Amino acid sequence: MIFISHTMRLSDSDVDMHAIRAQGAGGQNVNKVASAIHLRFDIHASSLSEEHKQRLLNSKDSRVTKDGIFVLKAQQYRTQERNKIDALERLKAFILQSTKTLPTRKLTKPSKSAKRKRVDQKTQRGKIKALRGKVDF
Repeated sequence: MIFISHTMRLSDSDVDMHAIRAQGAGGQNVNKVASAIHLRFDIHASSLSEEHKQRLLNSKDSRVTKDGIFVLKAQQYRTQERNKIDALERLKAFILQSTKTLPTRKLTKPSKSAKRKRVDQKTQRGKIKALRGKVDF
């Protein structure tokens, strides 16, 4: 069981993790040991609510494919265990960030003094620019 928050949790079958070889420099060890983790999370088949699924699918994240699968590669650390923890933490952060509800914005108008200040600043700036012109003797 993967706990996302106190109200959200995923079953272990929702997340598919495979060990792969890491890229980049690392000497002989990188050619022998599969320490990177390739995580796949099928949003449609997950145990999340329909509202959360829609929010995850509508996110602009490039890691979500057209088929609704979240793909992540964790290879920052040298050990497979640490990369597994990192991959799950990044999945948890993605789900929390996508399902967070923002408060609705209250429409406001600028005050009269703010309008007056803005116009005064514009006229002041206009006077400064007018003084930059050619001098007529």
